[in-house]
Amino acid sequence: MSIEAAPPERSKLQVIVGGDHYHPPYEYIDENGEPAGYNVELTRAIAEVMGINVKIELGEWSEMRKKLVDGEIDVLQGMSYSDERAKVFDFSPPHAIVHQSIFARRGDPVVDVSGLKDKEVVVQRGDIMEDYLIEHQVGAKLIPVDTHADALRLLSSGKGDYALVANLPALYLTRQLGLTNIVPVARPFSLSYGYAVRNGQSDLLAQFSEGLAILKNTGRYQEIYDKWLGPLKEAGSIPWKLIGQVGAAVSGTLLLVLGSIVIWNRTLQREVDSRSRSLREHQQQLIQADKMASLGVLVSGVAHEINNPSSLLLLNLPVLQEAYADCLDILDAHYREHGDFMLGGLEYSRMRDEIPLMLEEMLEGSRRIKRIVGDLKDFSRHGSKDLSEIPDFNAVVVTAIRLVDTSIRKATWHFEVEYGADLPAVRGNVQRIEQVVINLIVNACQALENPQQGIFLRTYTDTDKMGRPQVLLEVRDQGCGMDPDVIGRLTDPFFTTKRESGGTGLGLSVSAGIVNEHRGRLTFDSKVGEGTTVRLALPALQPARQTD
Repeated sequence: MSIEAAPPERSKLQVIVGGDHYHPPYEYIDENGEPAGYNVELTRAIAEVMGINVKIELGEWSEMRKKLVDGEIDVLQGMSYSDERAKVFDFSPPHAIVHQSIFARRGDPVVDVSGLKDKEVVVQRGDIMEDYLIEHQVGAKLIPVDTHADALRLLSSGKGDYALVANLPALYLTRQLGLTNIVPVARPFSLSYGYAVRNGQSDLLAQFSEGLAILKNTGRYQEIYDKWLGPLKEAGSIPWKLIGQVGAAVSGTLLLVLGSIVIWNRTLQREVDSRSRSLREHQQQLIQADKMASLGVLVSGVAHEINNPSSLLLLNLPVLQEAYADCLDILDAHYREHGDFMLGGLEYSRMRDEIPLMLEEMLEGSRRIKRIVGDLKDFSRHGSKDLSEIPDFNAVVVTAIRLVDTSIRKATWHFEVEYGADLPAVRGNVQRIEQVVINLIVNACQALENPQQGIFLRTYTDTDKMGRPQVLLEVRDQGCGMDPDVIGRLTDPFFTTKRESGGTGLGLSVSAGIVNEHRGRLTFDSKVGEGTTVRLALPALQPARQTD
């Protein structure tokens, strides 16, 4: 056949393509006696796209190589490139890269090419590795065989020291043949692998090169490559893709677990913070309650100790005032007869008017001590158990006003009271409720800055937030008013803004305690300069249900 002689009819001429009959997965004779493998399918695909009539003929490699030289075949579909071979053959662009490996029996020393010197090395006859070892005079004792399979079988049987063969076919064959006692120990070469023709057959070679380019551009080449070489290449190398996928899956799982742990920790932390905050609040309440209990015991004892000497002063000072009044005529007579004289280290003329004032101040001071002691007793006293009285609420207010009438008259010229009609009954202790009303009125009096400012009281009924009826007393003054910070502390024991005028800070604290005993509420509205409104709310008695 001569392709150059009849170019127009080239596609109709038959091109004989040769190859190795036992070089899987590149090319081999399958169980049906037909050519198969990567090279074969690639050649048929090129023939299809280029319109070439090809005949594939496979045989022993050395024989096929000789046939190409002799012109008995036109193309070798898979030959590794070397400079020495290029002197005889022309090569297409490579359609694969073939790695050459040194195989050894398990446990034998690992060597490179230089380590093959003086070793018995099995190679395929006419293969690129035989050419290399001869050309480079490695010094190995070559044992040529016809196929790669023969080389591996020989090595596996214990003959020869190493086999130098193509890596991928060797891996394929060791699995296929079950040669488990041999392994690759080195991979010293990687060679281009492509179509080869005799020198000068450039037109024929160009067709195969063009066809190969078309297959690469259409993606068909990659399909063929992956079909025959992909799985084995992945099996013969480290499965980085699989490792990456497994690593990504593990990393994703770890991130998910870590994220869940972080979210759970934050949720737990918030719960711990909430519980801790609640615990601290309860702890503070317990501490405060304990302090108040201790303070109540202390106040009770102090009040008792002060009360006795205070009572003596209240009892004796009026007697001393009367005694001094009785002695005053005698002292005056002595003064007129003998002139001024010393009394208590001072002249009588001065002491005559001072002594009554001193006694009156002492008596007033004693009365103040008594009031303070009374407040202290009220503060320390446990709630009365007798809350069963059903007083007339308006009557309680009237009595309280009467008791503090003097203070009201001194404080203001404008005092008005509006009594609600038909107020429902309340249950409680009359004296305790009266004490609260008195405290509220007195505080209102003390808040006024001049008599022109007024105090206004009214009683009425309303419902609480739950819709339950209640009776209220509203005490509104036009005094100085208070800051919001002060309002929040009004019922704290011993807190007062009138310390200079004798306030003890116990009145509203005691009143708040009494109101709580009666399940009522005490609320304050105030603005600086606009006065204060205090509301006392007590639950109204529910009318008894009619029964049949």
